[in-house]
Amino acid sequence: MPKLRLNCREVTRLTLEGEDRRLGLFDRIGIRLHLMICDACPRFAKQVKLMRQAIGQWRQYRDAE
Repeated sequence: MPKLRLNCREVTRLTLEGEDRRLGLFDRIGIRLHLMICDACPRFAKQVKLMRQAIGQWRQYRDAE
């Protein structure tokens, strides 16, 4: 059974893996629980989201030329 109590290193790894593939239910729940108690990991998740959005905008700009 996957563990639900994740540490920051595991959450960081799963957050980045989530960019490439859909995470399983227990991984998503574990991340969500961790983000409720951690100060740093929510900031990291926001940074990853911002980078994903920036890359998407860059691709749209690049494809429009």
